Amino acid sequence: MEINNVLVYTEQHEFVSGSISFEDGIIKDVSLTGEAAAGNDVAGDDALYAIPGLVDIHFHGCMGADLCDAEPDTIKTLAEYQAGQGVTTICPATMTMSLPELHKIMANIGAYQGDTGAHFAGVNMEGPFISPANKGAQAAENIIPCDAALFRELNRESGGRIRLVDIAPEEPGAIEFIEAVRDEVNVSLAHTVADYNAAMAAFRAGANHVTHLFNAMLPFHHRKPGVQGAAADAGAYVELICDGVHIHPAMVRAVFKLFGSDRVCLISDSMRAAGLADGDYTLGGQAVKVKGNLATLADGTIAGSVTNLMLCLKNAVQEMQIPLEAAVRSASETPARSIGIFDCCGSLSSGKRADIVLLDRDLNVRQVFVGGRAVE
Repeated sequence: MEINNVLVYTEQHEFVSGSISFEDGIIKDVSLTGEAAAGNDVAGDDALYAIPGLVDIHFHGCMGADLCDAEPDTIKTLAEYQAGQGVTTICPATMTMSLPELHKIMANIGAYQGDTGAHFAGVNMEGPFISPANKGAQAAENIIPCDAALFRELNRESGGRIRLVDIAPEEPGAIEFIEAVRDEVNVSLAHTVADYNAAMAAFRAGANHVTHLFNAMLPFHHRKPGVQGAAADAGAYVELICDGVHIHPAMVRAVFKLFGSDRVCLISDSMRAAGLADGDYTLGGQAVKVKGNLATLADGTIAGSVTNLMLCLKNAVQEMQIPLEAAVRSASETPARSIGIFDCCGSLSSGKRADIVLLDRDLNVRQVFVGGRAVE
């Protein structure tokens, strides 16, 4: 099959007129026929943008389902919804649950063999190795110290599918944990009160990632740069929620200037209400009220988002003045690189999966292909 007369997002992070051919779910050729043009100001009214399918490495649920439900159809529900939104590869996140629940969740993940909807790349283990002092929307009673043996047991149960494990680096045993598992999984700093020195110690030990930058961590202060300053110095990947609730647009622009699109991973951090109406829901066993684009616990704590990654990309471009080329890279290539799957997805390249999204000039999804199959 061929997709002709589109503005192709190239490996050089530019939009160029061209075509894409694919067969048996794999991109065969990308033919470029024009010159590079700025994605926000390209000539012609009819050509669609062709971008790589998006990669969401941190979200909890959608359409009434949550990864922690651990039901047989849970991941299928997540995968099918996300594919329809142009998110063709998913790495959903767990929560700080009790140990019996975590074992059940990981067993369910290990048993998943679905082949519909978005590709399932693995999971982001958000908790229980976090700080009670900055738990956010996590359940305090389930927080425990870092435990490499427990992590390995859970990872075995998941079929080796844990791509990220989130920890608070200032907690007892955290540095030893990083040193023990750094060759087995990507370690991310999360839900923490770490200062700059504690965060740098974690990065030196082998951590390489920061979970939802600014959220559930100390502020970025000019004399106390904290996790944010350490991440910049260490060259870590950082997650950013661009739903218009979690982070001010000026700070989003600042992050792109400080880290660059090759280190910023756009995420949705969505909970089960994504795709549904306002109302009462749950997250990690806690009651959540959803009104508009805001989800909160009873005490007012923000409880994830109710958006999806494609809407975050659109919001970053149209409301936060992030160049389209940078936003696309941060929602596809960079997250794919961050969890080690860029060899099969994250760019429109010969030999990679034919995960392709066609957008109109208003960044509305017009067509999605997952492994060469058109999503209805």
